[in-house]
Amino acid sequence: MNLLVTAGATREPIDPVRYLTNRSSGKMGYALALAGQQLGHRVTLISGPTSLDIPSLVDFIPVETAKEMLEAVKLNIGAQDAAIFSAAVADYRPSFISDRKIKKTTDSLTLELVRNPDILGSARHQFKYDGILVGFAAETENLETNARTKLRQKECDLVVANDISKKGIGFDSDHNEVLLVYPEHTRPIPTESKERLAYTILRAVDDLRVEGG
Repeated sequence: MNLLVTAGATREPIDPVRYLTNRSSGKMGYALALAGQQLGHRVTLISGPTSLDIPSLVDFIPVETAKEMLEAVKLNIGAQDAAIFSAAVADYRPSFISDRKIKKTTDSLTLELVRNPDILGSARHQFKYDGILVGFAAETENLETNARTKLRQKECDLVVANDISKKGIGFDSDHNEVLLVYPEHTRPIPTESKERLAYTILRAVDDLRVEGG
């Protein structure tokens, strides 16, 4: 199948040397891209900046900002049988980007932030994507409830949810513990390596494709 994966964090510039971002390492998305390639799928990997090696034999599209990731998804999603949105996209960006380094001249600095585009939400509503759609939900509370809300609002077939408040899993870790949240049920996946989890998620995607005919 043709598989699109988004990965990593986005960077939202403040000035030429500073930006807003988050702790996502990109490891989960890159594990998904590698597993997809090893299973014989044609993989398009759209990634924010990471320190990871690019999996071989994938179509790699590097981006920096949420708006750049949105445009890359828009251009590529139509040809995909399944799309897995594992990137940790910044919810907000500075309303103004200084073309010069902001100097430390005052005791405080106020940044005005504006909302970034909703990439996952755009898949069905804006891009009219009709393939298998998988989202990720990184939460600190009400894990299943919040994931199920995202599943419904974004019209996903599956949401992979993890509790980022737990130590030793999730951000920066090689392991994760997740819930696979479907419209009608939830399947817990105990702690395992992100490499093994990638295969578990891709098997779930294959099952959804079979069920959908």
